[in-house]
Amino acid sequence: MVLALTVCGSVVALVVVGLFVFGLRRRVIQRSGGTFDCSLRWNVPEQGDTSGKGWGYGIARYSGDRIEWFRVFSYALRPRRVLERSAIEVAGRRAPEGEEELALLSDAIILACVHRGTRLELAMSEDALTGFLAWLEAAPPGQRVNVA
Repeated sequence: MVLALTVCGSVVALVVVGLFVFGLRRRVIQRSGGTFDCSLRWNVPEQGDTSGKGWGYGIARYSGDRIEWFRVFSYALRPRRVLERSAIEVAGRRAPEGEEELALLSDAIILACVHRGTRLELAMSEDALTGFLAWLEAAPPGQRVNVA
């Protein structure tokens, strides 16, 4: 009986510590400001896939001339993807279709982009999209920016 209570107590303590570290990580990422909720789909096929597969829910953070994208459900302190402003080309925008409506946040707008030859899609709210496009257009003089 004592062994069972000790094991159960240890499991509960590990879960609590894991959740605390998970929340602390999010606070550390957001500490510097300039973050927004952003889902990302990398290596999107040419014809456009609306099955809802491949989307990763995350947090994007402005960091100078780059966007750092972190997975929400991860303990990593390093960004999963880094997108340089000078290498992002916006190809278009659209509303979620089909199963994407279930995979993304309810108010999401999908922005199709190309980053160094890789097709990707970013899904974010209307407010975050406005800020993202303004950040792209605010590139230093002489930098090529392609915003659709």
